[in-house]
Amino acid sequence: MDLGLKDKVIIVTGGAKGIGEAISKLVAAEGAIAVVVGRGAADNDKAVAAIKSAGGKAFAIQAELGEVADCRRVIDTTVKEFGTIHALINNAGVNDGVGLEKGDPERFMASLQKNLSHYYNLAHYALPYLKANKGSIVNIGSKVATTGQGNTSGYAASKGAINALTREWAVELVPYSVRVNTVIPAEVWTPLYETWINSLPNPKEKLASIVSKIPLEQRMTTSEEIAAMTVFLLAPQSAHTTGQIIYVDGGYTHLDRSIS
Repeated sequence: MDLGLKDKVIIVTGGAKGIGEAISKLVAAEGAIAVVVGRGAADNDKAVAAIKSAGGKAFAIQAELGEVADCRRVIDTTVKEFGTIHALINNAGVNDGVGLEKGDPERFMASLQKNLSHYYNLAHYALPYLKANKGSIVNIGSKVATTGQGNTSGYAASKGAINALTREWAVELVPYSVRVNTVIPAEVWTPLYETWINSLPNPKEKLASIVSKIPLEQRMTTSEEIAAMTVFLLAPQSAHTTGQIIYVDGGYTHLDRSIS
C-alpha cells in the first residue's frame, strides 16, 4: 500500500533506537524524509546511514530534549534544512524507575521534564508548519498509563499526561485539520527492554512469565508492528482518525489473560 508520504518531512524523536528506529526506517521506506532526533549523535548518524544505504532519505539532529532551547532548535533546524514539517512523532522517553517510595520530589520532576515536556515543546514550536500542511502528531505512549506498574511514578504520570494531551490537542487542532493520535505499546522487545529484563534476578523466567500472559500468540510485539500503526496514522488513509489512543499490544492491556 502506498501511504502517500513521499517527500513529507517527518520528525521522529528517539528515532535511532528501538521503536523509534523502526519508525524512522518505515517513514523513509515510504518515501518520506525521516528527521532522526536524539541525544546520541553517533546513534543518530548510524541510523541515518542505515536508512540512506537502503535508498531512503534521512537527517540527524542531536538534541537534549529535556531542554526547551534544544526543542526549539530541532524545529528551527528542520525548517532551515527542508522548509517545512508535515508530521511529528513524539517517541523519546525512558522508564526511569522514579517511584513514590523509591524516589523523591526532585527526581519526580526531573522525570516529567525528561519524559513529558518535550512532547509539548516540540508540538508547540512545530505547530505553525503542521497547520500549514494539515499535518499530524503521533505520540508514543505506554500501557503503564492504564495499568500502572509500580515504582515508576514519574514515567506513569508522564504517559498518563500524554494520553490526556492527545485528546486535548485533537480538540484544539480540529479547526486546522491537524490530527493527533497516540499509539500504546505494552511488551516490545527493544534494547531498553532487554536491559531491564537482564537487570532482574531471574531474567529468563521473568521474560517467559510475561510472554505467557500476552493473549495473541503468546509473543512480544515487535518494534516494526508499532511502527506500522504509527506511520499509518500519518497517511491519508487515516484522514478521519483523530483523538484516538490505539493499543498495539496483542491484547495484553485489555483482554482477559486467562485465555492465553
